[in-house]
Amino acid sequence: MGESQGAELLWGSRQKAARPPRLALTVDRIADAAIGVADAEGMAAVSMQHVAAKLDVTKMALYRHVASKAELVAVMIESAVGEPPDLLTVPGGWRPRLVRWADLMRETWEHHPWLPAATTGERLTGPREVGWTESAVAALAGTGLDGGERMDAVFLLSGHIRNTRSAATAGTQPWTAEKHLRDILRRHSDRFPALVAAADSTDGAVRDNGWSFGLERILDGLAVLIDSRR
Repeated sequence: MGESQGAELLWGSRQKAARPPRLALTVDRIADAAIGVADAEGMAAVSMQHVAAKLDVTKMALYRHVASKAELVAVMIESAVGEPPDLLTVPGGWRPRLVRWADLMRETWEHHPWLPAATTGERLTGPREVGWTESAVAALAGTGLDGGERMDAVFLLSGHIRNTRSAATAGTQPWTAEKHLRDILRRHSDRFPALVAAADSTDGAVRDNGWSFGLERILDGLAVLIDSRR
């Protein structure tokens, strides 16, 4: 998409007079229909033709509002991420605020499993998506971390969410929950002694793919750095 045109679509007014009026077609309606397709059928199913069919309009009608598939994906992301959270209402300082931020982002990505893959690479971003980063960076204000460190901390948290969200990592630790595989591992315990011992110690408890453990360790590390600046 043209950079200036795409930026205006995300950062400018989202309303455009529908033509013809009976269609009442808007960018938001188009985004909602496309999100519905992606949620139900996956991102690969999203096309201008498919979305137009969902809205009972022609593909050319969509092009009067979004000029390309790239623009369509951009407005989908901007709508799906929702308004960024107001972390200033979370008591207790930077740590519980970042926990709240991470939990909300993870919930959003699990509700829209196509979002993590769609939010990679160089692309246009809108004010809502940027606002999520703003709220997390702002949560670290007054900690003694410099600007680069605050942004790096948020980038690290985002990567942890991306790596451990359940939709993407389901099955990456099957030896902790799947009895069949655990039985196979035990039969080959001479090859995997450490893994068998570790899996047996969990007593079959369902793990969360390192979500809680990793989040707490990241925050612990930030706490050590922050304390060293005081």
